[in-house]
Amino acid sequence: MKIDIISDTICPWCFVGKRRLEAALAERPELDVEIVWHPYQLNPTTPKEGVDRKDYLREKFGSETYPDGMLGALGEAGHSTGIGFKFNEMNRVPNTINSHRVLHWARESGCQDALAEILFRRYFIDNEDIGDPDTLVAAAEEAGLDPTVIRERLADDTDDELVRAEAQHASKMGITGVPTFIVDGRYAVQGAQTSDVFLQVFDKIAEELQAADAEPAAAAGD
Repeated sequence: MKIDIISDTICPWCFVGKRRLEAALAERPELDVEIVWHPYQLNPTTPKEGVDRKDYLREKFGSETYPDGMLGALGEAGHSTGIGFKFNEMNRVPNTINSHRVLHWARESGCQDALAEILFRRYFIDNEDIGDPDTLVAAAEEAGLDPTVIRERLADDTDDELVRAEAQHASKMGITGVPTFIVDGRYAVQGAQTSDVFLQVFDKIAEELQAADAEPAAAAGD
């Protein structure tokens, strides 16, 4: 079963959704799952060097803090999934295109899912700027990638247009929010749904496969 995850690396609900998906998969250990991460940019016009978080919040919400209730819901969701968000300690909002490039390269080495976790942790918990090349190289090395190769690739435009085009394609597909999970190429789960929702999708797909396998046998019996 393939699960495609359309996500942005600075999306807190994407981090929560990842953990909830993992909880569901832990209850279905028999499933053979391939997880593939795809890029989406919540703020594609963010300057390459990123912006100060207070300036970002002021422009987006009219104040230097999040709206009342917004962090409460996220904090509770994070706590329930083992994520200790540190929103008040975060300083910058990065442009995420380079983090998506590194995630794209990580798929080649089979460590894409591990790198996604590392990027989320470094941004939301460790308060690191994941738009900074040094941070991205360190994250890539932590995931098992060759830091020299990643630094060289980040220094030029390797796969920049390809990753940007994929991010734009998600929008053209009608995806307006993340995370979005495409399960087995047939069911879309939008948002950081609870693990029960994923389990229902897994079970439905299993039922459909069983029904499909039974049809030839029934036809042979006729």
